[in-house]
Amino acid sequence: MAIPVVGLTGGIGSGKSAAADRFAELGVPVVDTDRIAHQLTGPQGAAMAAIAREFGAAALTADGALDRAAMRELAFADPACRRRLEAILHPAIHEESLRQLAAARGDYALLVVPLLFESERYTPLLARSLVVDCREEIQLERVMRRSGLEESAVRAIMAAQLPRERRRQLADDIIDNNGGLAELRLQVDAKHSYYLANLVNALL
Repeated sequence: MAIPVVGLTGGIGSGKSAAADRFAELGVPVVDTDRIAHQLTGPQGAAMAAIAREFGAAALTADGALDRAAMRELAFADPACRRRLEAILHPAIHEESLRQLAAARGDYALLVVPLLFESERYTPLLARSLVVDCREEIQLERVMRRSGLEESAVRAIMAAQLPRERRRQLADDIIDNNGGLAELRLQVDAKHSYYLANLVNALL
């Protein structure tokens, strides 16, 4: 029998990765669609031949990986370009996510999807959905500090995602990440205990 799946999402800079890292420390198998996307678009990645055919050499770095900065600029300037890239990547990411979930062993698995509620591919797989949430000004500060992007670029990424309040409405569970890492980890620990008590026992 497949183990239950908790879908983890949140806006850019919300702290999804830090939360997922703590779940992994607690022994939960984590399937991260961002990591899968990076594998697919790295040098010799499985998606790179199709991307090169579709967008040409300008989409590639010298080592054959996806030029993420160039494609990010194209995608936000041209929605049709973004859709062409998504048509290549999304099915491949979904297929690999399913493969990893099928191989996962544990009491439950965590599936990390930044655009979880925007996509119809993943929600049918979930037993629960968990949103990592913080105020928008904190998102901006975190992303600008770690990426070096200008505020306008970060706001464009945020605007392409589901509004914060809508994510909160759709979520089964919420982690408040307006504080520090220690507070986040404590909340993850509490959610882990809750999922063990509820998701796992429901299968017994």
